[in-house]
Amino acid sequence: MRKAAAIPLSVLGLGVAGAGYAAVIERNWFRLRRFDVPVLAPGQRPVRILQISDLHLTPRRDRLIRWVRSLASLNPDLVVNTGDTLAHPDAVEAYMRAVDPLLDRPGLFVYGSNDLYAPRPKNPVRYLWRTSKGDSEQHVPSLPWEELGAAMREAGWLDMNNTTARLKVADLDVHVGGIDDSHIDRDRYDEIAGPAPSDADLRLGVMHSPEPRNMSRFAEDGYQLLLAGHTHGGQLCIPFYGALVTNCGIDRARVKGLSRHESSWLHVSAGLGTSPYAPARFACPPEATLLTLVPRRPVASDGTSGRKVR
Repeated sequence: MRKAAAIPLSVLGLGVAGAGYAAVIERNWFRLRRFDVPVLAPGQRPVRILQISDLHLTPRRDRLIRWVRSLASLNPDLVVNTGDTLAHPDAVEAYMRAVDPLLDRPGLFVYGSNDLYAPRPKNPVRYLWRTSKGDSEQHVPSLPWEELGAAMREAGWLDMNNTTARLKVADLDVHVGGIDDSHIDRDRYDEIAGPAPSDADLRLGVMHSPEPRNMSRFAEDGYQLLLAGHTHGGQLCIPFYGALVTNCGIDRARVKGLSRHESSWLHVSAGLGTSPYAPARFACPPEATLLTLVPRRPVASDGTSGRKVR
């Protein structure tokens, strides 16, 4: 009898320990990932892009704020925020304090659904069989997304929601196309559609949710590098298996990190935060990413080319 009772108690103990690790340790175990991306013409010097995403920030997340501030020591040439920055009506000031040391660099941003609509308690288990698209019962934004955008624009960062822009990044002439969040049907790719300028040194596509239908349009229009967030890398993953869900149309194999989508490179950030109502990560630490753009390798006589990422 005692042995039989010990088994479920030990399982319960493991569950409690795992939940504590996911909520207290891994959720605050911020990491920087690094990739080399071979998209530049031969002879161009490397350029560094810092991508931050999915902070879901509340005013008291001091550890996260300090860690984001420390990223300025990387001296990126460009900063890209791929959305879901807010999780509280009073978080704009906290976010601007976090990115303040980065504001003297060129920057870009798009919105995610959680920049407009405040988080609400939900059962996260349902994401195992469906996405959260269409879940919001809010029709009027309840978070200060306009204040957030105004603060970043005033600092000199470009609002890339359903628009294009041309800017100088280090030695590069960069054309950027961006869309608003497809997860809440605010994406308007038709407004930026058309071949990206071939005379740009880099053609960069920016979005929040990595929906294949939009990624394919970016690729068809000649964008070389696509940046997205939204997935949280799966957030609760199984070691040696990976993510159970992506919460969007992308496949599990590309839920985070660098991969290919047709002719384009794609980077999906696992993000830095979580909903306040699901404050846990398991086998998927919060992250920012430093992407170093490097020259493409010349095509060899056997027709091969490319460069390994790290």
